[in-house]
Amino acid sequence: MPSTELLVAFFLTTAIFAYIPGPAMLYAAAQTMARGRWSGLTAALGIHLGGYVHVLAAATGLSVLFHAVPPLYVAVKLVGALYLIWLGISLFRAKIQGNGTLPVIERKSARRAFFESITVEVLNPKTAIFFMAFLPQFIDASATFPVWLQFVVLGTIVNLMFSSADIVCVFLAGAMIARLRRSGRAQRLMQRAGGAVLVGLGVHVALQKN
Repeated sequence: MPSTELLVAFFLTTAIFAYIPGPAMLYAAAQTMARGRWSGLTAALGIHLGGYVHVLAAATGLSVLFHAVPPLYVAVKLVGALYLIWLGISLFRAKIQGNGTLPVIERKSARRAFFESITVEVLNPKTAIFFMAFLPQFIDASATFPVWLQFVVLGTIVNLMFSSADIVCVFLAGAMIARLRRSGRAQRLMQRAGGAVLVGLGVHVALQKN
């Protein structure tokens, strides 16, 4: 395994990156605002599981394709951006029932958020680029464990730490809106705010140059 000094630097750097607000945190917060805390948590779980796709891709070198074939990177980025925009518009169009509750029951909403978040994370090429650019800085080619295994171990740690930040964001968003849940008007505002965040994320991803 890498040296102790290298591991300390790895943990500190990962913690800094993890708790800087980013797309995954905003996505989880948007799901919480629109569908409730449980949907936000399941969205965070979906993002976490989707992250392992990028961990395995980095371990096997597949992420190099995004560097070698720029059009592939652009295509995946645009598909992911359009998917985020579509999710945001779907939230805007969803109707509120007469009793002031969202039209989809909590369990169904959470399940939907779970599968949507996996798709969002898998379609995020910047995550793949991050793993491919960040993890090699802490790989020790002379260590006992093979390089691919070091990628998997370190990538798993990164994924767990980033997910912890997403969960913190969900609870903060949940606490902020807990007092507003009884108001149908407040729910509509939260739903629209969540949709606006998703659309904004999609536009931001689409317009990013790299």
